[in-house]
Amino acid sequence: MSLMIYHNPNCTTSRNVLRLLQEAGLAPQVIEYLKTPPSRARMQELLAAMGMTPRDILRRSGTPYEDLGLDDPALTDDQILDALQAHPILMQRPIVACDKGVRLCRPMERVHEIVEI
Repeated sequence: MSLMIYHNPNCTTSRNVLRLLQEAGLAPQVIEYLKTPPSRARMQELLAAMGMTPRDILRRSGTPYEDLGLDDPALTDDQILDALQAHPILMQRPIVACDKGVRLCRPMERVHEIVEI
C-alpha cells in the first residue's frame, strides 16, 4: 500500500496521526509540507480526491489568514491556491493519502476511513 502523510511535526494532531500509523506497523512517506509544500497540481489532486475546495483546508489560527484577507468570500479558488502556495502554513493538517483515498485527518479518527488499523 502506498501511504503518505503531509505532516507538521509541531502539530499535535499531525504527530498523533503519524504515531498511530507507525504503531500499526505502517511506514508512511512523511512529507513535512512546510519544508516541501505540495505543488499546485498536487494540491489540486489532493483536494479533488477529498472532495474539498481550497477554502475548506485553510487554517486560520497562527497563520497570515486575516492579514491576507482570506475571509473574503469573493476570493476564487485560484486566489486561495495562490495563498496556499505562498504560505504553506495556511494548509490544515495532517492530510493522509493512500490507495483507498485521501483525508484531512481532523479529527484524527478520520484516518480510519482510509487506513485499516
